Amino acid sequence: MLKPATIRAWSLVHKWTSLICTLFLLMLCVTGLPLIFEHEIDDLTGHDNWRPANPGGPLMTYDQVLETALARQPGHAPIFMSFDTDRPVVNVTSGPTADAPEAKMFFAPIDQTSGDGVPPTPAGGVMDFILQLHTDMFLGLAGMLFLGAMGLLFTASIVSGVVVYAPFMRRLRFGTVRASRSPKVKWLDYHNVLGAVTFAWVLVVGVTGVINTLAVPITDSWKATALKDLAAAYQGKAMTTRLASVDAAVRTAQAAMPGMQVQFVAFPGSGYSTDHHYAVFLHGTTPLTQHLARPALIDAETGALTAVQDMPLLSKTLSLSQPLHFGDYGGLPLKVLWAILDLLTIVVLGSGVYLWLASGRRRSVAFEPKEARS
Repeated sequence: MLKPATIRAWSLVHKWTSLICTLFLLMLCVTGLPLIFEHEIDDLTGHDNWRPANPGGPLMTYDQVLETALARQPGHAPIFMSFDTDRPVVNVTSGPTADAPEAKMFFAPIDQTSGDGVPPTPAGGVMDFILQLHTDMFLGLAGMLFLGAMGLLFTASIVSGVVVYAPFMRRLRFGTVRASRSPKVKWLDYHNVLGAVTFAWVLVVGVTGVINTLAVPITDSWKATALKDLAAAYQGKAMTTRLASVDAAVRTAQAAMPGMQVQFVAFPGSGYSTDHHYAVFLHGTTPLTQHLARPALIDAETGALTAVQDMPLLSKTLSLSQPLHFGDYGGLPLKVLWAILDLLTIVVLGSGVYLWLASGRRRSVAFEPKEARS
């Protein structure tokens, strides 16, 4: 049994961590709600009405797609090639140089059944605005790291709230809401009960959210270690200019990792490869493994396999945390559950703000008011 002084200490932790992060967490919960159903909303609004020119016809090879895309941007170097999962579209990203900054990259979606260009999906709509606000508040990396810090405070608030609520549970049966008492007592009960009900989910979503804000540092760390070690063997050698077949590189990678599907290809000189390799990223086919990518490094001049890399633990954790954060791995039923829990969390956060504003005393809102004990 915790001593009163210990409970008071945990109460202070709960109070101040909650007060600092609550408004930002409310914003994340409100913006996160439509993002859970982002794909469904896009389908309902006709976000993408494109259809292939020759459905069921033969598909162009990746080399043909690359040639078609680069012919439209003379002088450009290939940077990435990615593949839509639900339609026969290959996306080629190019630039004046392979290491061109994002602002100078050109994105060309190609219909693999005809070689025609695919109209880009309209950008800048409401969903894009919501996603940007939820991700970094339009502040880039600084905004992501700030929201990560708020997530850590939120985690501390969740844990301390459970510690403070435990003694309170001994006086009342779980789930009790004293609706006949004052509004403050009633909302205190709602706050405590819903907080306990959503505890596990909120903890998972909060922790995965913090991990997601570290995407840039985690990716940069992988580039600075694994890719740097591979490039060391080619020290002093000029960058590859005559590229082997992309199709052959993909086949070589798939032969090295049977049963996996190609996710994207990074060309020599790009941020996800070395100056001398194709980096062919493949992923699994199950609901879990489809989020875990693994790169095969292919010598871009000879087409020979150089290495198959296993992504470090932090990168794997990041890959799994992103779909888990939005419930995007278990179909519509899981998304509906995520949305219900998100709404309950909004009530918990809103009731916490109300209890703090309604209290005229300097004490944690998690404690039972005096009138409730009379």
